[in-house]
Amino acid sequence: MEKDLNFEETMKELEEVVQKLETGELNLDDSIKEFEKGMELSKNASKYLEEAEKKITILVQDKDGELKEEEF
Repeated sequence: MEKDLNFEETMKELEEVVQKLETGELNLDDSIKEFEKGMELSKNASKYLEEAEKKITILVQDKDGELKEEEF
């Protein structure tokens, strides 16, 4: 599994893993490997989202009508 996937590529790979598992056509060993791959992809996707959340700021208008940035 590639470690340098961006968020969209990670989600696409995760969708492919889910589709493979849903078919029920994999043997037990392959199902376990795909499940492990899916868990790793899911963990990576969560990290992307956590990092994105840390970067998000919102503009808030204070009582004097001035806009200021606050963390989300």
